[in-house]
Amino acid sequence: MSHTQRETTFAPISGIAAVALPGLGHVVRGEAKRGGLIFLGVMGLFLGGILIGGIDVIDRANDFWWFVLQAGVGPVAFGAEWLHQTRFAADPAIQSLGKVNEVGSLYAALAGLVNLIAIIDAFWPDVRPAPQDERRAGSPGSGGDGS
Repeated sequence: MSHTQRETTFAPISGIAAVALPGLGHVVRGEAKRGGLIFLGVMGLFLGGILIGGIDVIDRANDFWWFVLQAGVGPVAFGAEWLHQTRFAADPAIQSLGKVNEVGSLYAALAGLVNLIAIIDAFWPDVRPAPQDERRAGSPGSGGDGS
């Protein structure tokens, strides 16, 4: 059994784009579909956390360690935190309680961790060989052998 080693490169432009917005680094690299799926997954988790627990789940002042993980989403997390601190922090009716807050915080934190993986992949992508057409004549199941 032979093992082929993949070549990795450093791509700072796509990495910086990935930090700016989830999935943007992959779009810059030419993988628009993959970038779009990353955006939908990360933002779905992040906004789902806010939907479950309210804007209070993004709170650097009271939940610092949760926010450290949530910050992996990028400027979106800092914008949500700014919105929470400037618009809603003074209103105690906005705060979510108990398990609802924890579940929302967990969703938003998982979004940050998933995006961190996508950022690493954007900074150091594998150089993948070009896809080959598997419907060559004579390959099994292609119908090229007369069957």
